[in-house]
Order: sequence, then C-alpha cells, then structure tokens
Amino acid sequence: MNFTDFEFTSHILDVLKSLGYAKPTQIQQQAIRPILDGKDLIGLAQTGTGKTAAFSLPLLQQLSETSSRGLVKSLILAPTRELANQTAGFINEFSKGLAIKCSEVYGGVSKTAQVKQLKNGVDIVVACPGRLLDLINCRAIDLSNVDSLVLDEVDQMFDKGFLPDLKRIIAKLPQARQNLVFSATMPKEVKVLVEQILDDPSRISVEHKKPNRNISHLFYTVNNQEKTNLLRSILDGRDITQAIVFTRTKYKARSLAFQLSKRGFKAASLQGNMSQNQRQKTLDGFKCGTYTVLVATDIAARGIDVAGISHVINYDMPDSTEMYTHRTGRTGRANRTGQAVTFASPENHTMLKCLEKILRGKVVSRPAGSISKDETGQAGMNFPQKNTKRKRNSAFTGRRGKSTHPKRAVAFNFGI
Repeated sequence: MNFTDFEFTSHILDVLKSLGYAKPTQIQQQAIRPILDGKDLIGLAQTGTGKTAAFSLPLLQQLSETSSRGLVKSLILAPTRELANQTAGFINEFSKGLAIKCSEVYGGVSKTAQVKQLKNGVDIVVACPGRLLDLINCRAIDLSNVDSLVLDEVDQMFDKGFLPDLKRIIAKLPQARQNLVFSATMPKEVKVLVEQILDDPSRISVEHKKPNRNISHLFYTVNNQEKTNLLRSILDGRDITQAIVFTRTKYKARSLAFQLSKRGFKAASLQGNMSQNQRQKTLDGFKCGTYTVLVATDIAARGIDVAGISHVINYDMPDSTEMYTHRTGRTGRANRTGQAVTFASPENHTMLKCLEKILRGKVVSRPAGSISKDETGQAGMNFPQKNTKRKRNSAFTGRRGKSTHPKRAVAFNFGI
C-alpha cells in the first residue's frame, strides 16, 4: 500500500514525496481510510509509529475539499505545549500551498498574540485545554463550526486531570462532529471515559502493548550515589549521537545538566520552571545539534520528535510502565534503531518486575565496565540484599561505605 491508494490531492501527494514519505505506516494504513469516511475512531499504537500523520493527513484532505476558510473546522487537543507545537509544525509543513491555516493555543506565551491570530481566521487549532478554556471564556475563539475533534495522547490528558476541562470544551462543540482518539496506551478506566465521547467508533490497535522492536532495553542496578558517575561513563563510552536523560524532579534536571556541562558535554535541561520561550529555545538547540544531551523531566516524554535520538537514559526510574513506554518512545523512531538505558536502585525492584513482564525479552547480567550495544544471554534480575552488619561488603552501601561489588547490568534483547 502507498499514499496514492487514499486518493489524496495531488498537492498532498507531492508534499509527501518531497519529504521522503514513501509508504504509510501500519497505523496510517488502518486509520486514514475510516477517518476519510467520516467515522469516529480509537487508534492505539506505540510512539514514533506515525499517529500524528494518521489523523492530520485526512483532516487536511477534508479541509481542502471545502470552500469555508477562516472558520475553526478541526480542533486538536494535546496534553503538553511540546506536543501541541510538534503537531502544529507537522500540519503547517504538509499544508503549504493549500491555503489552510493552523494556529497553536497553549499557556506560557502571550495570549494577545494568539487572540490576534485567531481573529485573522484559522482552519485548525491545536490546543492545550487550559489556555483554550481561557480563550473560550473571554469569547476570543468560536468553536461552533468544528467538524472534527482529535484527542491526542488521551491517557496523559486524563492522567493530568484534564477531564473537567475536556468536558467543558466538548460542551461548546457541535454535537454532529467526527471524534478521533489517539494514544500509545489506554488503561481501562480511560477507555471507559473515552467511549462516552465517541459514537460507534472504529477501533485500531497496532501492537501498542508490545515493545518497539527497534529499541533494545538495558538496565543497570546502581545505588543513587553512583548514578552520576555511571551516566558520565555511559556518555563517554558509547556511540551516542543524541540522548535524552530523564530525571524525576526539576531541580535534579537543572543540576545534572550543569554537572554534565562542566564535564564538557553539550548538555541542557528542559523542565517545568522554564518559560515557553526558554523551553522552545532549548528544544530548537537540541534538534539542530547545539546540544547532544537533553536532561528532562517527564514534560519531554511526549512531544519530542527528533529522529536522531539514539539513546534514552532513565536516570530515575519512571513511575509506571506507561511512562516508560512514552520515555523510551523518544528513540527508535521512523524505523531507526535506538537503545533505552535505565538506572535501577534496590527500591525499584517492583517496577523492574513489571517492566520485565511488559518487555518479555531475554535478561542479561554483566559488569557495568563492559557495555555492549547488543546484549545476549540469560540471567536473573536479583538485587543484592542489604547487610547492615557488613556494609562495606554490600553492593549497595550507605554514604560511608564503599562498594566492593561491580555494578550489574540487566538487558532485554530483541535481536537488534
């Protein structure tokens, strides 16, 4: 199958060809036709598989067939500014020459500029719920002509507590509309809420619960005091083109990026205390190669689409298997290979067991000093037990004791 099978306009096909899009991905093959037919849809697929194009291309096709211009016909809701910016950028890239205008709406930047752009007329709005509600309340945006509603990364929107805002927004939309829901994960409680919005939806699931086979998964058991030294060793010793390092807190992201910069790495931090302009400047620097290491909190787990990211490093273990999926989905995109590296301390034992079940791969244990891109073999995931009487002989010691055991690595291998 190729994109000509969907009977897109010649302009859209020309743009796809010029940008090197030869064949649709699996989620695009299954989702585009129902969307073009006007059906509601739930699409589940891993990150990096082309979900944005799966809903954006048919929306552009539908808009190109109407004479209405300057009215908001499509509304796309996203959980983060980064994801909204990425989606709008994609739409603007593919709509050049179609006279279709797309506007971004999110907090952290001037509301006045957004209001001015909306008054000039737009066809597609990509928005975060909070700022959109603000514009609705001050009557700066008219949603009475919306034909298509897209909820992107819907699990994250519900997880962030956006449900009340979503209900208020949906109440402002025409009842006769197309509803599209896309996500990499959808827990049962989220699925129940989503199905209240959709009308007899088509359901597409493209191996969203299986690990991306383009990504190898490597785990190190290490105490918290040794994480930074291990990180520097990994960044020094691997063929890393670009890496995202995830931390749990904003303070740690800033501090770790500063330490890496002092050691000569081209590192920068991305976290919630930064203004939108600062965040965008950092992201632009990462995309163009000014920075090769981005230390980030989970605000970056969604919305970063940089094909050259070779490694994702979980400096801090994620809180859930869903978040692990979204973090690691920043690498191995567009059919490229990538590696996910995770630091696990003894208190992360339960989460490791959960990840072992999800990843379903071979587990390898080897000393941290011999890091291999392609781990093979089989071993257990057992953490050394604490010995309070002989701390100096424990693999995980307190501040006063020194480890006499090598760090251990466990890896899941999928034949990469």
